[in-house]
Amino acid sequence: MLKRVNRVALIGTGFVGSSYAFALLNQGITEELVLIDLNKEKAEGDAMDLNHGLPFAPTRTQIWYGDYQDCGDADLVVITAGANQKPGETRLDLVEKNTKIFKGIVSEIMASGFDGIFLVATNPVDILTYAVWKFSGLPKERVIGSGTILDTARFRFLLGDYFDVDTRNVHAYIIGEHGDTELPVWSHADIAGTSISEWTKNKDAVNKEDLNQIFLNVRDAAYHIIERKGATYYGIAMGLVRLTKAILRNENSVLTVSAYLNGEYGQNDIYIGVPAVVNRKGVREVVELELNDVEKEKFSTSVKVLKETMEPVFKNI
Repeated sequence: MLKRVNRVALIGTGFVGSSYAFALLNQGITEELVLIDLNKEKAEGDAMDLNHGLPFAPTRTQIWYGDYQDCGDADLVVITAGANQKPGETRLDLVEKNTKIFKGIVSEIMASGFDGIFLVATNPVDILTYAVWKFSGLPKERVIGSGTILDTARFRFLLGDYFDVDTRNVHAYIIGEHGDTELPVWSHADIAGTSISEWTKNKDAVNKEDLNQIFLNVRDAAYHIIERKGATYYGIAMGLVRLTKAILRNENSVLTVSAYLNGEYGQNDIYIGVPAVVNRKGVREVVELELNDVEKEKFSTSVKVLKETMEPVFKNI
């Protein structure tokens, strides 16, 4: 029997897209990778450049630049195309122009006969993931946004750095909008199974102000990076590869993605960052954490901001 060949179609070869393709090749996650971009010369150049690295890659990956018709046989379509966040802009400022861009992109993809899973990374990711779900007509579990996967990674890194513990042994979530209204779930944060509150006991050097500043640094990380280098792309690219691996290898991994809520957390008809079990079928289930009252209120505020931002945009589409 022939081994199943996985195909990933990448829409958009800008900073995030090309970084994702590079990380994907280095980890040997898929057998086929097609690059699609309005700037065909850029996509062709990236394909050439990546192919020249194949002798150093862990596995053989067929890479080429193509068009939307190549999505017909894709298992996963990853969308990183769209307008970028500029200095001083919030992610929500991008909503109207990127929603219009996405309507055209998704129409082209679906016309190819695509019947796989969408993975969306373009900002504002929660709203654009909702848009892809609406435009594609696919089941909600097969449309996933990168959500707060990067925010959660930033949170784990900064907590590990602060407590001088390997970040891989820190377990903590950022949920809500991937943006200014996101929130840390302190009530479920732990290091090696020990809650942060217990870990900090009898440690004079630890204080609440430091922990609050850690969250603020997580929330505002994109602004700080954009001020310094114009865009963020390495961290999110690696997060997208992690999601790709969870999907194509049917891992049932728990990751903080933008998933559709249908009663979970008391919310409905919204895509937002929450922990979810991800596998070959997409989102198997949303993991519903037991939030404390403060966290519940902040999460509800995050949902409200997203819905208020979405409403006028989707009325006009």
